[in-house]
Amino acid sequence: MSDSRELLLGVQSEGTGEILPKIDLEEHRRWILEKKSRMLESKLTSLKEAVAKFVGDGSYLVLGGFGHVRSPMTAVYELIRRGKKGLVVNAHPGCHDIDLLAAAGCIRKVDRAYGGGHEVRGLSPAFRRAVETGEIEVVEWSNAALAWRFKAAAMGLPFLPCRVMVGTDTFRHSSAKIVRCPFTGVKICLVPACYPDVAFIHVHRCDVYGNAQIDGTTIEDVDIARASHRVVLTTEEIVPTDRLRETPWRTTIPHYLVDAVVEAPWGAHPTNMPYLYYFDEEHITEWLRKARTGEGAGDFLDKYVRGVEDFESYLELVGGVRKLAYLKKLEQYQAPLKTPWVEE
Repeated sequence: MSDSRELLLGVQSEGTGEILPKIDLEEHRRWILEKKSRMLESKLTSLKEAVAKFVGDGSYLVLGGFGHVRSPMTAVYELIRRGKKGLVVNAHPGCHDIDLLAAAGCIRKVDRAYGGGHEVRGLSPAFRRAVETGEIEVVEWSNAALAWRFKAAAMGLPFLPCRVMVGTDTFRHSSAKIVRCPFTGVKICLVPACYPDVAFIHVHRCDVYGNAQIDGTTIEDVDIARASHRVVLTTEEIVPTDRLRETPWRTTIPHYLVDAVVEAPWGAHPTNMPYLYYFDEEHITEWLRKARTGEGAGDFLDKYVRGVEDFESYLELVGGVRKLAYLKKLEQYQAPLKTPWVEE
């Protein structure tokens, strides 16, 4: 019986990818107990201070949202302005955010599922170029596998069993393992837990303590907040705690998981913020056109990221209040208006 069980539990095959980051369940547990305060204390700060305090060269980062929806873009711009290097980034999937970080030379390795395109707009030119030249190393995953890696970490487990990637090249280039189920003998894929150093998540509203609400789908941001050592929230608005208590079931990220709160209206631009503002297709298109070459990508970053003092200056540069009002209307009607914003 013992021999049979050993056979069933043994690893049948494993991917060739590196496990990023290191799995240490007890270290994360100690971190949460020792570093995370449960006191209701203000965590308001600036993004410049949060990035300087929590992100070092080589840190493992995860960016909340999904694709071009609710991306923490103001945090991405600050990482580029601060010149962070050697970052390991979880792209689950990353689109505009990962493309810009790649173009800026901030990334050394990625855990990626999609992470190589701009969805219906085409491929990510800067990210693809960096991978093809060996500047960025890639460990492959499916979107579901990456989400379940955060789920495992949030549950305090070293891995979760699932039935994805088996028999695919994606599995072969991941760091997952396939075992035989001890109950049924069926092949099961084990995905390792993911404990990021820092998570940046953009939310619709939160209080000064970090109690946060997200309108629309939360994707895996709730698990990300529980899995990460440090959590930095950028938010469209700071609201009184009493307002959150009117709808407590919508508060999905509690204050005791959060390390910093940054008020950042329009902080997801040029991506979509559900129910608030639409994608800025004009701005994304400009990036895709210029990023076809390294020089063009550099010019774009110099103009919109490195060449501005702060996010407010960036918003003025992309069109200011008239452009932002137009994006609000697009989100309200969920369809392009007949008149371009520049002619309103």
